[in-house]
Amino acid sequence: MKDKARKKEEVEQLHKELAESKSVFAASFQGIKVQEDFELRKQVRAAGGKYRVVANRLARVASQGTAAEPLLKDLKGMTSIVLADKDPVALAKALTAYGKNNPVFSFRAGMVEGRVIDVNQIAELANLPGKEAIYAKLLFLINAGAQRLVMALGAVGRNLAVVVDQGVKEQKFGL
Repeated sequence: MKDKARKKEEVEQLHKELAESKSVFAASFQGIKVQEDFELRKQVRAAGGKYRVVANRLARVASQGTAAEPLLKDLKGMTSIVLADKDPVALAKALTAYGKNNPVFSFRAGMVEGRVIDVNQIAELANLPGKEAIYAKLLFLINAGAQRLVMALGAVGRNLAVVVDQGVKEQKFGL
């Protein structure tokens, strides 16, 4: 059993992480094996997140005054928390993919940008394209307009050159 000072330090650290995190996912992991847990932690780190197993009471106390408070106030059973301050889509994709291969891992709820979401919304979030794909589409759309403008401007000059060339070939200019 942890002593009070160590618990207090853990609660303060978790409170700080919860306050700084833009996304939090609560999950159940009962029955997970050590190797599976290691793989999960590796995937969470690769997606830019932090994985923590916490006591429900400590999570409840640590979440007070943070956006994650409604998410963590009624936890029951064995709980893990996944925190991210960057891309929630990448993290949701990684966790969903892991959950498909390991049925002992399941979502309970999540929070994205201060809004609590349920399991179905987490699945929808995981189906969204990642930031890089969205940026690529946006740049394509921005670039497409500029390309069309350049092509239209080039077409005027090209069409004028064709007309002048036809006039010269048919000796329409009387030179």
